[in-house]
Amino acid sequence: MKNSLLLLSALFLVSMSCNKKEDCVAGTGGEVTIAAFPQHHGKAIYNQANYLDSAFIKFNTQDFPGTDPSKYDLIVAGEEGEDHVHIEGLKCGDYYIYMSGWDTSINQRVTGGIPYSFSQTSGEIDLNVPVTE
Repeated sequence: MKNSLLLLSALFLVSMSCNKKEDCVAGTGGEVTIAAFPQHHGKAIYNQANYLDSAFIKFNTQDFPGTDPSKYDLIVAGEEGEDHVHIEGLKCGDYYIYMSGWDTSINQRVTGGIPYSFSQTSGEIDLNVPVTE
């Protein structure tokens, strides 16, 4: 009986210490950068002087928060000439990334988003974000 209690206690402690999901709380203050690439039908959307792509980031969710920018925790604008937006200083966790840009081939604004989760604590992640008119 004593050995069974010891074994159960040990298993409980191991399962508690290995729960990486609880250790990952999305937000800023980390060392991960996401390079978010908006793509319209597989075609890259490039930042232009008057039409910079923007990334809207919601922390700790996998659900689309809507198109209202005030519902997002972080907004990052792209740099002219780039085909992506760098979202820097993130912690591991769950995110919803929504993007907008201008597709010159159809001369129209495109938007779209994707839920994304990661557990790494440093480095860069390339993420294709599907957008549409």
